[in-house]
Amino acid sequence: MEITFREALNQAMSEEMRRDENVFLIGEEVAQYNGAYKVSQGMLEEFGERRVVDSPITEEGFTGLGVGAAMAGLRPIVEWMTMNFSLMAIDQVVNNAAKTLYMSGGQFAIPMVFRGPNGPAEYLAAQHSQAFQSIYAHIPGLKVCAPSTPYDAKGMLKTAIRDDNPVIFLEAEMMYSWKGDVPEEEYLIPLGEAALRNEGRDVTIAGFSKPMRDILEAAELLEKRGISCEVIVIRSIRPLDEETIYESVKKTNRIVIVDEAWPVASVGAWLSSIVTKNCFDYLDAPPELVALEDVPAPYNRQLEISASVSTDKIVKAVETASYL
Repeated sequence: MEITFREALNQAMSEEMRRDENVFLIGEEVAQYNGAYKVSQGMLEEFGERRVVDSPITEEGFTGLGVGAAMAGLRPIVEWMTMNFSLMAIDQVVNNAAKTLYMSGGQFAIPMVFRGPNGPAEYLAAQHSQAFQSIYAHIPGLKVCAPSTPYDAKGMLKTAIRDDNPVIFLEAEMMYSWKGDVPEEEYLIPLGEAALRNEGRDVTIAGFSKPMRDILEAAELLEKRGISCEVIVIRSIRPLDEETIYESVKKTNRIVIVDEAWPVASVGAWLSSIVTKNCFDYLDAPPELVALEDVPAPYNRQLEISASVSTDKIVKAVETASYL
């Protein structure tokens, strides 16, 4: 059946809450308002206020409450209204959620999910257009997911909720209304498993989350010009399915990496580094990185468009990698 990205997330949470009474959702406006982006619509009516909990505007407070609940054996889903607000709770995530299993000698697992919209959207300006995948991927003890379709979103979120480790689940605001096919029967998608979205012979394009739409559009345009692109969807950033990327590069001998975060110390830059190291003898050109321009995101729409990842920038990067 075809459903939206937000419906896929809603189904994943609802199914897991029916399956396991220890799962609960907490965050700003998740209950009475049905979620800032309507992801939790109808969940308060089904599960009640003890399992769908409206919090005050105190990210550090309710995130810490979630960490404590996970230590006590529950499985919280913490929704941040936007990943930009996760900066207020970063001490709880980095110093408590990520490290407690290690520092307790394995006595306390932290089975919880932190989720919400990540990255630039439209007219959100500098403080609300940030992509935080590299910040959280940097931290041992955290798993980081970034689905790009409703199918991936549902299967990965169900897996994340069942995981005994803290998982950062990155959504993109512009994706909530995107539609895609999702099976009616239950399914799970393992974390650390990339997907081959399009087979090709000339160049590999690898990316995740919202830019996948631009990547597929670019691959279609390039195909018409005789350039065959292999598209790899990096569904989870940590753990990372390196082998799928390497096998593709060994076949195409070129790679373009797309990451809508800033380029410095980004996930895209890390991917470029490990591909260069592990596929050096197979590369016919240096890896190309398409990223957000290295400036705070502009509010002006035309400047915002010019700073963002786009189909045209991906096409040009493929041309550069192909020496065209």
